[in-house]
Amino acid sequence: MLGDVAVCVHPEDERYKAFVGKELEHPFFPDRKMVVIADTMVDKDFGTGCVKITPAHDPNDYQCGKRHKLEMISIFNEDGKINALGGEFAGQHRFEARQTVEAALAKKGLWVAKKSHAMRLGLCSRSKDVIEPYLKPQWWMNCKELADKSVKAVRSGELKIQPEFHHQTWYHWLENIQDWCISRQLWWGHRIPAYKVVKPVQTKEMWFVARNPEEAVAKAEAALGLKGGVVVERDEDVLDTWFSSGLWPFSTMGWPDCKNEDFDAFFPTSLLETGHDILFFWVARMVMMSIGLLGKLPFHTVYLHAMVRDAHGRKMSKSLGNVIDPLEVIEGISLAELQAKLLEGNLPEKEIKKAFDGQAQDFPDGIPECGADALRFGLLAYTLQGRNVNLDINRVVGYRHFCNKVWNATRFGLMYFGEDFKFSGSLKLDSPFAFEDKWILSRLSACAQKSNQAFENKEFANATTATYSFFLYELCDVYLELLKPRFYGESTEETVDEKVVEDRKVARQVLYICLDWSMRLMHPLLPYLTEELYQRLPPSPTKYESICIAQYPTHVIAWTNEALEKDMEVISEIAKHFRSQKTSLGLAPNARPKGFLRHSDADTAKRLSQLTTRISRMGGVGTIEVLAADASAPSQAMRDVVNEKCIIFTEVAGLDLSQELAKLKKKVESAEKMVQSYVVKMTAPGYEEKVPASVRDMNTQKHEASKVELQELQNAVENIAQAMK
Repeated sequence: MLGDVAVCVHPEDERYKAFVGKELEHPFFPDRKMVVIADTMVDKDFGTGCVKITPAHDPNDYQCGKRHKLEMISIFNEDGKINALGGEFAGQHRFEARQTVEAALAKKGLWVAKKSHAMRLGLCSRSKDVIEPYLKPQWWMNCKELADKSVKAVRSGELKIQPEFHHQTWYHWLENIQDWCISRQLWWGHRIPAYKVVKPVQTKEMWFVARNPEEAVAKAEAALGLKGGVVVERDEDVLDTWFSSGLWPFSTMGWPDCKNEDFDAFFPTSLLETGHDILFFWVARMVMMSIGLLGKLPFHTVYLHAMVRDAHGRKMSKSLGNVIDPLEVIEGISLAELQAKLLEGNLPEKEIKKAFDGQAQDFPDGIPECGADALRFGLLAYTLQGRNVNLDINRVVGYRHFCNKVWNATRFGLMYFGEDFKFSGSLKLDSPFAFEDKWILSRLSACAQKSNQAFENKEFANATTATYSFFLYELCDVYLELLKPRFYGESTEETVDEKVVEDRKVARQVLYICLDWSMRLMHPLLPYLTEELYQRLPPSPTKYESICIAQYPTHVIAWTNEALEKDMEVISEIAKHFRSQKTSLGLAPNARPKGFLRHSDADTAKRLSQLTTRISRMGGVGTIEVLAADASAPSQAMRDVVNEKCIIFTEVAGLDLSQELAKLKKKVESAEKMVQSYVVKMTAPGYEEKVPASVRDMNTQKHEASKVELQELQNAVENIAQAMK
């Protein structure tokens, strides 16, 4: 209040139109010129519709003061006490003065009331002290021209920002650019190269920007028309951190010396990778600085990664106690150790209790050891989320299991090679490949194509999906399983014929390619694990000293076989139904009942008849007989429909299915009750009016899911009952 110079009203407020332009008397400074002004900054419907204006101590009032050319009266010293312009309150601390001003107003009979209202109060991030806006002379940079050029660079495609949805943020900041305050009153940073003339004494401050004091003196002497006698003093302020950071692309290369090897080699660079939260603060400043000082962009592509948050979507913050140290995920940590770390910080006791509860909820057993590769893979897999990553440690633990699978499967695959195996260096396309050999090579080539596209487009989550799916679901679940009978049949190496020996040689060559390529494809995602396993691969003319310098695999058109892949999809679906039937029948995993399949398409049936051993292996059943399209169903066999063209049967002769049937009937009864409970709940009086829409939607979804489950159980009961006849 002591710095007030005006009272502002809305220009359309009929209550005060007659007062605009009138003068008021300040309760403590009767000689101060106070005026009533009109400005649209005022909300006429809030409070009295009148706002006192303190231009020197409020950002909005400052802008209003500039528009109306009001006096700026600063009432604070830098120690937080009222200065001489505060009249009778001079020398009082700012918080003390607020109390004494209230008392003085009451004494004058001017105090009416005090009411609480919501407002934004600035607090120091370190001390939590209330911040007082305070006018100080600063150095400013006009960014308009450079901002316009930076916008043009993105719109023209000369500068690419990925993902592209960040373009709008770029345009928003730079098309509404304001003058940039580049000076800071700190003890560290680049000292501003500005020099003030202290001798001879000037009536108005004179400043000169120069590389050194000598240059500043020379400039001052030229401006003053003097030869000697000029003394300058460098400003103690430092540059804003982001100003200094904006020079980084070229200052690190020897600038202003732009004719050295480093500068020629590394400026401009190709790609900048950083967080989207500093797109304006850092990236835009680097672009503007490079354009302004060197006339060119510092890089041609900017990739902005997502920000890592906790599992609940909250920003990781020391004040919340929810910060996850990457080393804690890599090495593992107990809940007790996590909470001990909180006690080492400076959280208030009340916040520590909240943080303890949060950690106990999120990490009841602490954080298990996941390793660097699993954390890296998990974070990359999260990049599809967009602006933020809600880091769920359980998902990272899942990728640790994947790393274990890669290790174990590779070690298992290595056993097929033997001690004397050496990869030939390339695959001959006329080799006698088995069905699964051709299929896995086709899928491996597709994985390489997807991975290359993902890295090229910086869609890293797609790279994790491609390699994860190939290694786990195709190489491990299918190909390695189909290799077992080829290597561990009844015959030994001494008794098998040449055809079997040749088949195993081809299988080893294909397996080597699969493991070698898998390691190289996954290396950017799992660097430590893949390097270790790559070193254990058998010798090869194409093997590098380190996987780090090995070539990244690319798509091989000659390996692609879409027709064969479709056949594998068919037999995989059939095998899945055989496995499902075994589960429904309650059979042991090692049980091998006979299977039958019937397909209405003659050509497909013919191809399937050549692949029955693969279906048998993948489906966990014994021999499989392919029936004619018009053949009747075999007796004592459980039927299952794969699709509209294919039906399978699992032989149940000799099996006692009565207990399994009884179990299923109990499950049917339970499922019927569940379905009925939702019907009762959803048809209750007032359900639509009283129950929130979100709850109704959830109940509808659960009701539909329970009906599907009931139908599946009823089908299983019917199938078993039919098979028992």
